[in-house]
Amino acid sequence: MYKNTFGNKERFMKNRKRKGFTLVEVLVVAIILAMLAGFIVPGILKKLGKAKTEIARSKMAIIEGALEQFSISCGRLPTDEEGLGALLEAPPELEEKWPGKFLKDSQIIDPWENPYLYYQEGMINIGSYDIVSYGADGVEGGEGDNADIYND
Repeated sequence: MYKNTFGNKERFMKNRKRKGFTLVEVLVVAIILAMLAGFIVPGILKKLGKAKTEIARSKMAIIEGALEQFSISCGRLPTDEEGLGALLEAPPELEEKWPGKFLKDSQIIDPWENPYLYYQEGMINIGSYDIVSYGADGVEGGEGDNADIYND
């Protein structure tokens, strides 16, 4: 009359299929992923910063070309007061000479969404003009991604 259920339970436990991960397994995987991210993400961010700096320099070269075209068409460079806006809209005294927009509006914005600065009398490029991007922080000075970028 008395049944030995202990043997059936033992057999049941042996045949039971595992249906998930233990907490320890999940934690080990999470730690491995966090370590990989810690090694990979900084390298990617560093390369992204360098890419934006190169984009800024390329856009400066485009602006330099537009300034040369402006100078040829209008007989002078834009003044500091006019800035790079003179490449987008005719200064009042040059409306007759001005052939039209020299750039798209987006081309005078650096990769960090700040406008490029223009100085007719360059302090870096003596005897010429300066085009400046203040980098990622948008503030003069800085290092790394925050370093100022000047036309060469």
